[in-house]
Amino acid sequence: MQTVSQSLPGGARVAVRQAWLERGRSRLERLAVPVLLLAGWEVIARSGYLPPSLLPPPTAVLHALGDWTLGIDGTTQDYSGTWARHALSSTWRVLVGFGLAALAGIAIGTAIGWSRSVEKAIEPTLQMLRPIPPVSWIPLAIIWFGIADKPAIFLVFLGAFFPILMNTIHGVRTIDRNLVRAASMMGASERQLLWNVVVPAALPSISAGLRIAIGSAWMLTVTAEMVAVKSGVGYVLWDSYYFLRYDMVIAAMVSIGLLGYLSDWAIKGLMGRVLRWQRTTTVHGREG
Repeated sequence: MQTVSQSLPGGARVAVRQAWLERGRSRLERLAVPVLLLAGWEVIARSGYLPPSLLPPPTAVLHALGDWTLGIDGTTQDYSGTWARHALSSTWRVLVGFGLAALAGIAIGTAIGWSRSVEKAIEPTLQMLRPIPPVSWIPLAIIWFGIADKPAIFLVFLGAFFPILMNTIHGVRTIDRNLVRAASMMGASERQLLWNVVVPAALPSISAGLRIAIGSAWMLTVTAEMVAVKSGVGYVLWDSYYFLRYDMVIAAMVSIGLLGYLSDWAIKGLMGRVLRWQRTTTVHGREG
């Protein structure tokens, strides 16, 4: 039985083969730098230049991550098989804080970008609060909310709110005013203008803010878990540091990177579906 490629005409087979080669080359390009970094890390760790306890090789980190995740042999002791529980705890805090920040940031940002009176009343106060690092709120968050999920969610909210707010304001202020004029001429009310014209036109900028905010959300979650929560990936990272388990410290860092990447990928995919109407040419000459 002929394969699909064999059943195609000669020119089509060449095109399919070239597409497969291009795809394979693209994958190799993406893997080249990580593979080289891991190989260099392994060589340096095994060379004895630094004690293995201070710089665990990637193989040791992978083993620790495997036991933390699946409980393979108990070498990670109290952490063995607990990865899912801690990852879910961190993810829950990120989702709640990020969700609240998205709702507030988009609503307030739209109001500021649309209304001069709202801008004059609210924006100066927000601009004074924006430069304050979210981590500086940790003492007050602990005093107000105690040692639990609430201080972490509060810090995530602060870290995610301002990127969403600023990008929403920018998106609303830079929309094509001809769209607003056209909708007004057709008899659209102000509420209809906001929901059907302004917010959809500002979505590309809002999408960028959401992607920036999700990264900030993960950073603030881990920071809060180090000092104000007794569960989560950040808590495991800090607890491992106290017990000099640097393989677990790096495994926790890898987990944070992976969870953050998956969160960004999910938002990118969702916004890609929402913004299917937007077709622009990228610097590579492709539609995106």
